Amino acid sequence: MNKKEWEKLTQLSVEELKAKEAELKAELFNLRFRHATGQLNNPMLLKETKRDIARVKTLINSRA
Repeated sequence: MNKKEWEKLTQLSVEELKAKEAELKAELFNLRFRHATGQLNNPMLLKETKRDIARVKTLINSRA
């Protein structure tokens, strides 16, 4: 996640952040599936997606 994407996330509402979290979790599931079947070219995407989920959860918790 670059600085521009982070700035966009900080401007989202809690509901939008929860939707983004669900989207990222679905993406993580797909990445895990592709990794297990040997179709994932860049396994670092798994780590980046997990961190993005954590960032979104942090924003949600800070606003609650």
